[in-house]
Amino acid sequence: MSWHVTEDDLRAYARGELSPPLLWSADTHLAGCARCRAALAAAGDPAALDAAWERLDAELDAPRPRLFERLLVRLGVADHTARLLAATPVLRRSWLAAVTLVLAMSVLTARTGHSDTFFLAVAPLLPLAGVALSYGPAADPTYEMAVVSPTHGFRLLLIRTVAVLAAGLALSGLAGLALPGFGLSAFGWLLPALALTATGLALTPGLGPVAGPSAAGAGWVVLLLVAGAAREGGDRVLAPFTAAGQGVAAGVAGLAAGLLFLARDRFDQSHGGAR
Repeated sequence: MSWHVTEDDLRAYARGELSPPLLWSADTHLAGCARCRAALAAAGDPAALDAAWERLDAELDAPRPRLFERLLVRLGVADHTARLLAATPVLRRSWLAAVTLVLAMSVLTARTGHSDTFFLAVAPLLPLAGVALSYGPAADPTYEMAVVSPTHGFRLLLIRTVAVLAAGLALSGLAGLALPGFGLSAFGWLLPALALTATGLALTPGLGPVAGPSAAGAGWVVLLLVAGAAREGGDRVLAPFTAAGQGVAAGVAGLAAGLLFLARDRFDQSHGGAR
């Protein structure tokens, strides 16, 4: 090579005092120049040099953040939180495509003259299913890493729940806007969705991350069947989507959120398969 790192720069490099862009040039040059590496070994502390090379190897081997993670960081989300959100298993193209397909079919059913009840009944179940698929050993490929990480289990659950709710509620909201002539009643699914999600999470410490949301979803289906059987011929709206039903859903959501907060420490223990 016709160019080598100077002795002064080598000593500064060994002390960790060499600044960019000279640092970048020295890193690149040292990777391919045995003469400069030997001079660096003579100029600096061997232990410090080994530590520097280990840091460089770790930086080179570190996975590069993907588009979604970089976008979250640009929006002000902390690096470690953005990494947790990007690793949420349910936020994959397959799940988002399935949710979009279900919502599209529901809207199509309503637009062809059929009742919008199908859309209002299905929409609250989608965030609940997403939360169930984003946490726990049965569905989370990163679960073992989450267990040994210093992140509190309840905090990890909330981070993933927010990610799933943001995706699911946004898609359901766009689908609701496409319903013809229903106005604000097309968003009658919102409070039931929050109530179902909070209830499923509150049941998770005792029943597990699959059985808890499943019990909440089954309860919702039973409630709809009972409301449909009790509906009089002239009633178009099921009881859960009336003003009274919305009030009950808000109360259930608040109660379940309180119970979830009280049980927050149980998410770091093993209960029926839950962390």
